[in-house]
Amino acid sequence: MPESHAPTLAVIGGGQLARMMAQPAIALGLPLRLLAEAEGVSAAQVVVDQLVGDYTDLPTLRRVTDGCPVVTFDHEHVPTEHLHALEADGVAVRPGPDALVHAQDKAVMRRRLAELGIPCPRNAVVADVEEVVAFGFPCVLKTTRGGYDGKGVWVVRGPEDCSEAFAAAGAAGVQVLAEELVDFRRELSALVARSPSGQAAAYPVVASTQLDGICHEVVAPAPDLSEELAGRAQQIALTVAGELGVTGILAVELFETSDGRILVNELAMRPHNTGHWTQDGAVTSQFENHLRAVMDLPLGSPAPRARWTVMVNILGGPDPDVGRLYDGYPHALARDPQLRVHLYGKQMRPGRKVGHVNAYGDDLEDCLERARHAAAWFRGDLGNESE
Repeated sequence: MPESHAPTLAVIGGGQLARMMAQPAIALGLPLRLLAEAEGVSAAQVVVDQLVGDYTDLPTLRRVTDGCPVVTFDHEHVPTEHLHALEADGVAVRPGPDALVHAQDKAVMRRRLAELGIPCPRNAVVADVEEVVAFGFPCVLKTTRGGYDGKGVWVVRGPEDCSEAFAAAGAAGVQVLAEELVDFRRELSALVARSPSGQAAAYPVVASTQLDGICHEVVAPAPDLSEELAGRAQQIALTVAGELGVTGILAVELFETSDGRILVNELAMRPHNTGHWTQDGAVTSQFENHLRAVMDLPLGSPAPRARWTVMVNILGGPDPDVGRLYDGYPHALARDPQLRVHLYGKQMRPGRKVGHVNAYGDDLEDCLERARHAAAWFRGDLGNESE
């Protein structure tokens, strides 16, 4: 490899989040070394220094971190005991295993947030259907580990709805967590960056909408959100980051209720879908601030560049031809020269995140229309119709 005067950062996981770390890493002159789960995955297309292997295998983790003073992650699924082993080897694991376990295990997360007095939905670990009945219907059942993008989550309204959740948990060897079905007005996300030295930066609180359990659309900042509630959401995220010792980006997904409360839904300790708007709408993107944070460099400004930024995900349809995404450029870019498109180099599959678009400006309705039109065009929802 070419000689570098900067330390090499190891990144575990080859998805689009690692891919989008590569561009700010280039600008910072920071070499990355990637552990990819397979040849040609999203990040492996852009990071030259890479190893293909199993992130659950400790010798593989040791190979990829050899000579790297710091390791960070594209996902939260590396076994906690392996992360402790890497720390014992002298590698700075960021975020560390004692923090990351709260994003890996929902039961651990709920217990700790309760200890901190952080508002959460009513919840309990349940061992069988009888305990769900005692908890009360309707409710949400979640596997305590392994779920994401709507997987491992079931809304249940009676005992007959519970079997799938317990079967999935039993097969995975994990517990089931019951949570109240919150009657929420909308979902919010509070994103913060925190460095090992304790510096922190909070991004504007955003509103997100979900489609089949997958983040579909983000508006930054959240429209019609009071300064008091926005400040409360940011304070919750900063408190969680500080008390749990998070290093890097922390996303706190929240429910805003109709009576003006906010409740913590999920935690993610990595760049997050609800922060993709920052690539084009903030002074410093979540990806750059994640790199700065894990390398203990001064954090960049999280301030917005425009009054509004809208991010809409491009989700795959039935057509597996990834080349069709590139074919969407002439129309989308000609129609909207200010549009920003981010494609992940992924094979198209129904419902799979294959890219996103960002639109920004002073008029929210205009930004929404531009971003939604472009995402629909890339998905093929608009056919070949012209303006």
